[in-house]
Amino acid sequence: MRLKVLLPTSILIDVDVNKVVAEALNGSFCLLPRHVDFVAGLVPGILSYELESGEEKFLGIDEGILVKTGTDILVSTRNAVEGPHLGDLRGKIEESFVTLDERERKARTAASKLEANLVRRFMELREDGS
Repeated sequence: MRLKVLLPTSILIDVDVNKVVAEALNGSFCLLPRHVDFVAGLVPGILSYELESGEEKFLGIDEGILVKTGTDILVSTRNAVEGPHLGDLRGKIEESFVTLDERERKARTAASKLEANLVRRFMELREDGS
């Protein structure tokens, strides 16, 4: 099977795998080569996969979508962090996702200010036109 993990700006992973384990709203699931075609909404958590060499790898992912068609497994997510071991992954996830949360908070604050300014200007125009 071919696993591709797609981020908004890049392809994080593009490898041949024997197995993929991910988590959806109703629990975790495993995809093996003869699994039927499948679509699932993913929740934030750990996605693991086994390379053809037998080595197991781990990704910390944000919510996303997984689509399996034939031998292709596509995972699309806003953010993902790769780690060779589960122990190392926790620190990387916290560091990466906290940085994103701070940027997102700043962007939301800026958007709120723009919206408030726009409403204020419309109100001024309405008062001038009355």
